[in-house]
Amino acid sequence: MRTGVSPVFDSPCAPPGSVSGKATLTIGLTGGIAGGKTEVANRFADLGVPIIDTDRIAHGLVTEGSEALAGIHAAFGPDALDDEGQLRRGWLRRRIFDDPEAKHVLEDILHPLIRDRVTDLRARVTASYCIVVAPLLFETGFEAVVDRVLTVVAQPETRIQRLMARDGVSESEARAALSAQLAPDERRARADDIIENDGDLSGLNRQVRALHQHYLSLAG
Repeated sequence: MRTGVSPVFDSPCAPPGSVSGKATLTIGLTGGIAGGKTEVANRFADLGVPIIDTDRIAHGLVTEGSEALAGIHAAFGPDALDDEGQLRRGWLRRRIFDDPEAKHVLEDILHPLIRDRVTDLRARVTASYCIVVAPLLFETGFEAVVDRVLTVVAQPETRIQRLMARDGVSESEARAALSAQLAPDERRARADDIIENDGDLSGLNRQVRALHQHYLSLAG
């Protein structure tokens, strides 16, 4: 099974620098930690839908010598980089978890660059619609740049068990991670479409296929 999705699939996209000639319906895919966003994105990818993954974009932005890495170094100091000038991802992850203000500083550095990259990739899509995977879609105002929001939801206990199994964290750490995020009820209220991801894969597939047909009809 795949563990992630490419930022954009090659087959449904025009060459770099070209455009599709019309605005592509853009679906923002979001949800809480361990809710199943990646699995849902993979299911849409299996149907040939182009996927733009903001986490992978962010990962690629902080390469040596990049604008983003320079901004992080300036904001967080030399401790943010290792001896080879690479980002100390674990250090930064702990820093922003412990300090909400540091999290906002990092978002101010990365999110404008991520938006620019998403805009560029979306302009190359020639398929009927594409999906932008954005875990912090609501928190960062990213809903303003998509046409519809699809939220993946799962019961807290389900997510806690998944997070413990996936990341090897304790139950208390998993609960703390969930409590630091946007409340599930707010995610539901602000979504246009919802996928319930507490069941088996066959149920998930049915929901994805139904939404795929819905999005194709909306795209015309």
